[in-house]
Amino acid sequence: MSDQERERLLAEMDALIARYVASRIANEATTDRVPLSSVAYDAREPQAALRTILSNWISQGPKVREFEAAFAAYVGTRHGVAVNSGSSANLLALASAIEMGDLAPGDEVIVPATTFATVASPVIQVGCVPVYADVDPLTYNLDAGACDAAVGPRTRWIMAVHTLGYPADIPAIARVAERRGLKILEDCCEAHGAAIGDRKVGSFGTLATHSFFVAHNMTTGEGGMVLTNDDRYAKVNRSLREFGRLDQAAIDEGRFYTDDKLVDYDKRYIFERIGYNVRMTDVTASFGVEQLRKLDAMNAKRIANAAFYTRELARFASYVRPAKVPAGLTHTYYTYPLTVVPGSGVKRGELVRHLERDGIETRPIFAGCLPDQPGFRNQPGRVAGDLPNARMLRDNAFFIGVHPALTERQLGRVIESFGRFFGSR
Repeated sequence: MSDQERERLLAEMDALIARYVASRIANEATTDRVPLSSVAYDAREPQAALRTILSNWISQGPKVREFEAAFAAYVGTRHGVAVNSGSSANLLALASAIEMGDLAPGDEVIVPATTFATVASPVIQVGCVPVYADVDPLTYNLDAGACDAAVGPRTRWIMAVHTLGYPADIPAIARVAERRGLKILEDCCEAHGAAIGDRKVGSFGTLATHSFFVAHNMTTGEGGMVLTNDDRYAKVNRSLREFGRLDQAAIDEGRFYTDDKLVDYDKRYIFERIGYNVRMTDVTASFGVEQLRKLDAMNAKRIANAAFYTRELARFASYVRPAKVPAGLTHTYYTYPLTVVPGSGVKRGELVRHLERDGIETRPIFAGCLPDQPGFRNQPGRVAGDLPNARMLRDNAFFIGVHPALTERQLGRVIESFGRFFGSR
């Protein structure tokens, strides 16, 4: 078959994919249900993924490198190391800190008490100790004062999580880190495009991580990335992601490796350290390249949807309160969080059951207070103080969907449902 004929077939496939995706989008727009998330993509993502499959290079390769470079440039860092999930990104980042001598088994990493499981679990998996510090009840993020109070003699890192797309108070946390001699790992897994001033989150810490899970602001289905400006950390993360293998860029400097035990050994099978296999595929990355081009537009829709919720729900401020976002921060709203006001007479369980009956999906703020979760109660960890804010959020906070696929009718149904619930009070 000629190249011309193959191109004609690709054009026909592109047209069929476009028709199919347009039909799917039209069908989704007719539902009254309000899901927490919906994958916002058009024909370009599956077209790109299919072309990658047909290129016969589907494992980690040129598309992964293209995605790494594009995403790192978007955030404002020198390096991106793509992996198969945000959880793997956190694991790799912490493992690289050990490899670099900036962390050791038994050392402590401060994490927010209100967070997702795979913020703390990789800390435990690399043999370190998570220190659970309290959060700000209005932002759901690590409180800088609580963080400072949580520092102990073996504390080495602060893991600043930008919860649900709300930028953590990095300036205040950075002051704690500088004064205490600590390093910062930013968990931006739900905060693609969030910013402090004109600077994207993920560009402040020694290391940062992102997730491209299907529900997030942009997606590759499953996927993640470690970001850094440090050449050494980038090299170690690339090695750890791929079995602990010698950086394959070294092949450009000569094919074979020699030391006091190995002579002229193929560099493709030189292993410098104990590593993992958490690589991203080119099929996945091709989806991500297209998603990144749409990220700002998708975030703008999330922000507009959140503004609608905030405006319309203001009438129920005696019962529920949203996050407070000061000027100068860009909150990209992975979801829309609300806290039932303690003492208002409203129980979260009653409200979320009402919303769910109306077809409006809800979730609590991840683990609520992570050290209270069954799987973490008997694991290594130190709780710094009584965590009053985290435990208040555990019992009262939840979130609803704010994604760009929501229609005006669906957004209106959410407000109507809240109105029916509070109207009887």
